[in-house]
Amino acid sequence: MYLTPQHVLLAGATGLTGEHLLDRLLNEPTITRVLAPSRRPLAEHSRLENPVGEPAQVLPQLSGQVDIAFCCLGTTIKKAGSEQAFRAVDLELVVAFAKRARELGARHLIVISALGADAKSSIFYNRVKGEMEAALKSQGWPQLTICRPSLLLGERVEPRLAEQLAGPLSKLIPGKYRGIEACQLARAMWRLALEEQDGVRVVESDELRKLGK
Repeated sequence: MYLTPQHVLLAGATGLTGEHLLDRLLNEPTITRVLAPSRRPLAEHSRLENPVGEPAQVLPQLSGQVDIAFCCLGTTIKKAGSEQAFRAVDLELVVAFAKRARELGARHLIVISALGADAKSSIFYNRVKGEMEAALKSQGWPQLTICRPSLLLGERVEPRLAEQLAGPLSKLIPGKYRGIEACQLARAMWRLALEEQDGVRVVESDELRKLGK
């Protein structure tokens, strides 16, 4: 069964994937409202509401009915400055955003996690992503879609050296480990938003690439 969400909540609209997703959402004629809180202002649009400020202050102030929520939040340990600061974004902020989205009436959450996410992993990054997934599952979403992309490809405002070096090689790797363009991921997330499938669905990177074609 396919549904057409009209009122959308989006977190991470200034990021690599979030920018592509926001553009797609604002160009969908069926969507009447996109609520996208951010730390820095977004370009104005007649159907965009953009509360600006720190997440801890903005989230409680969000209002209005929401049908679906997209979470594109994420950082790196290097950019965050420490493992604790990384957890604050990729775990705590994601969970807080999801909780607020649920309070506003969203029935479907689509979130970007990562390839290899595992709460029991010995790798810190994968472990945090796994803990995030577990926390979202415990919130009791009617529909929860977890996207696990491999290395994201695309031009960032602030380039990441590791991605620049690994990007060309990742295109040669087969299966779910091959890199995925951020625009492909955004297209895949929108297609997933149109599907009604109760419960939790985990979508690996190879399937995301197919959906994003």
